[in-house]
Amino acid sequence: MTKQEKVEFVISTLKELYPEIPIPLDHKDPYTLLIAVLMSAQSTDVRVNQITPLLFKQADNPYDMIKLSVEKIREIIKPVGLSPMKSKGIYGLSHILIDKHNGEVPKTYEELEALPAVGHKTAAVVLSQAFGIPAFPVDTHIHRLMYRWNLTNGKNVIQTEKDAKRLFPKELWNDLHLQIIWYGREYSPARGWDLEKDIITKTIGRKSVLDDYHKKRK
Repeated sequence: MTKQEKVEFVISTLKELYPEIPIPLDHKDPYTLLIAVLMSAQSTDVRVNQITPLLFKQADNPYDMIKLSVEKIREIIKPVGLSPMKSKGIYGLSHILIDKHNGEVPKTYEELEALPAVGHKTAAVVLSQAFGIPAFPVDTHIHRLMYRWNLTNGKNVIQTEKDAKRLFPKELWNDLHLQIIWYGREYSPARGWDLEKDIITKTIGRKSVLDDYHKKRK
């Protein structure tokens, strides 16, 4: 298969498997999504979805959030991990949204990444999922799969994002990054991986990855 045929195979397989694409983090608007994504760093979406309702019950907008103290926020979000950093980030960015953006979440990488505790991936998720702006947020699943599929060299997430944006049509980015995440969780996990169920890697996988898999199975 040529690289283009591989890309088309990935797109068509994912479309078949995930015609409807669920959004992993529960939210109701750009602000609650931003907070949920920030909380998901080094945590699981399931855990975040258990904790955000408790936080949003008390504050689901920046004006109510700054009425809580950093300590109070930290206490609520403790189960998701890294709560000292995340609570300061949530409190700090809520203040900045009020002071600089009329309480609204901005719609550019530059403005989002200028907020405390908001990195490039968080900004990309918010742009794509809250505003429908084409972006390709790369998480661990996408990074792993793009390497397994021989569509990137796996050096770092920055390179993986560049390669994904170069290979896949822009109008599909917002759907594709979610489809790849769901596929990675369901069919191509880091641990407990069964190649027989992983049709994409089985068909177009990097030779060294497939060889290594079979070697370990012997």
